[in-house]
Parts: sequence; structure tokens; C-alpha cells
Amino acid sequence: MTEVASSPAPATDDRHVRIGEAAQLAGVSERTLRYYEEIGLLNPSGHSAGGCREYGAAALARVARIRELQELIGLNLEEIRGVVTREDRIGSLRDAFNQTDDPRERSALVLEALDMTEALHARVAAKVERIAEFRDELADRVAHYRALLAERATEAEERSAS
Repeated sequence: MTEVASSPAPATDDRHVRIGEAAQLAGVSERTLRYYEEIGLLNPSGHSAGGCREYGAAALARVARIRELQELIGLNLEEIRGVVTREDRIGSLRDAFNQTDDPRERSALVLEALDMTEALHARVAAKVERIAEFRDELADRVAHYRALLAERATEAEERSAS
């Protein structure tokens, strides 16, 4: 299993790194970063004067989040796109919430964030349930194979005793 990069420390909000260093910090290949960009999961923070991709702390944190969702929860890239799109939208809602004092507008923003979070929670809960079912199937198989081995061992002992 691939280790998930937790916090790419060397890049700060004002420092950008090129793709090679970003890939190393994030624990992925350069090709992976390009692919994430290609499918809309990641945008470089900018480009150097020579046109090279550069990544800042936010981009590296996003890669860490993508890897976490892959490794920890087992989401595929399409599912991850849905999660990060929702997370981006919730971030926008948070910003809008902090910029207004209108109670109605704030309530509407919180309601939208709640709806998005509940929908995501339901999707994750369903996936966890499927994983639990698969785990239980595997446990049943393990018990079955252990019983077969015990049965064979008993048969072998009976044959050797006679």
C-alpha cells in the first residue's frame, strides 16, 4: 500500500516548487500530477517564466487529500472529483458566510453546506457498508478454509493411527 503524504511542509503559501519537487513532496510521480491536472482534480499554483508548472502549499495539500481519499476510503478518481468539488464549494460558502451579516443569507449558506455534507456523508456511509459486507465475506471464507484444514488434519491423524 502506498503511504499517504500527510503535510508537504517545505512549500509555504509564498513559495512554489516545480513539478519534480512537488511530486517528491506529495509522494506521487510527476505523471500523476499531470494526470490530476488533466482530469481537473488539480491546478498548478502557477507557471515559471519558462512555462514550468509550479505548486504551492494549497496544491500540495490537495494532492495529499486526493491520496488520502484513495488510500483511506478507497474512492476512485471520479468519486474524489465529487468530494473535492463539494469541499471547494463548501469553502466558497464559508467565505460568503464570513462576508455577510444578513441572517437569511447566512442561513441559506449553512443550509447549502449542510445539504452537501449530508449527501457526502450518505455516500461514504454506503461505501463503508459495502466494505463491511466484503470484510464479513472474507471472514467467512477464512473460517471455512480453517475448518477445511482442521478437517484434513483430523483425517490425516485418523489414517496414521490405523
